[in-house]
Amino acid sequence: MNQVTPGRRKISLWQTALEVPRAMAEATVSTCSWPLLASAPKGDGHPVLLLPGFMAPESSMLPLRAFLSNRGYAVESWGFGRNVGFQARHAAALERKLEYMHHLHGRKVSMVGWSLGGVFGLYASHRAPDCVRSLITLGSPITPGVDGTGAAPGVLALYRTVAHRLGPDAHMLQPQVRKALSHSPAHPMSCLWSRSDGVVPPMEAQVADDSPVHENILVPGSHCGLVFNAMVLWIIAERLAQPEDDWQPFAPAGMPGATYRALAAAF
Repeated sequence: MNQVTPGRRKISLWQTALEVPRAMAEATVSTCSWPLLASAPKGDGHPVLLLPGFMAPESSMLPLRAFLSNRGYAVESWGFGRNVGFQARHAAALERKLEYMHHLHGRKVSMVGWSLGGVFGLYASHRAPDCVRSLITLGSPITPGVDGTGAAPGVLALYRTVAHRLGPDAHMLQPQVRKALSHSPAHPMSCLWSRSDGVVPPMEAQVADDSPVHENILVPGSHCGLVFNAMVLWIIAERLAQPEDDWQPFAPAGMPGATYRALAAAF
C-alpha cells in the first residue's frame, strides 16, 4: 500500500512567506543545471499535456515545456489560459482536449499537473480513462481531509475571491469531483510532494491506496518552485520515460539517484 507520510494538516503564514525567495533560489539552481539535465532520460515521443496551478498562467509551464520537448515529447499546454479555480467549463474542456490529443497522435496522453492542475488531471483521468497513459502531480491537493483542505490561508482567501465565495471545498465536494478524488485511476500515477511545501499540506499531496502503479515521491523544494525545480524536472523525465506496458516504481540509480537520496534526506 502507498503509505502517506504523516505531516502537518495546516500551513502557517511563515511557511507561505518563504515560498517566493525559495522558488527564486530554485530557479537560479535550475538555470545552472541545464547541462546536467541534458542527461535526463529521453522519451518515446508520446504526447504530454501540462496543467498549470491555481492562478498560474500557461506561461508558468514554459520551462517544463521546453525541457520535455527537448527530451523528445509532443508537449502541449491545456490552452485555457490562467487557472482560476476548478471550473466545470475547464474540466469539460480538458476532457475534450485529451480526446483530441489522443486522436491526433494515435497514442495515450501523459499529464503533468502542478498544484490544482493535478486535481484537474485526476478528474480528467476518470472522465477519459482510455486516453490517459499516466499522471504526474506536483504538490497537488488530491487527498483533502474530511473537514476540507488545510491549504495556506492566503491561498484560500484568494480562491474565495477569484473562484468561489465558499473556497475550494465548494468545488472539491461536488459529487463528480469527490468521486474522482476518492477512486484512484487504473493508469500509473506519481505524486511528487515536499515536506516543506508552503501552500498545500504534505499529507494532501500524497495518494493512499493499494495500486502497484501509484506512488508518492518525496522531493526537496518549495511549492511554487516545483514546476522548475531541477530535481523535479529530472524525476518527471524519468517517470515519463517508463515503457507504457512495463511501468516500474521510482528507483533512481547512479549519480542522479545518489543526489536525489541525499537531498531528500536533507530536506
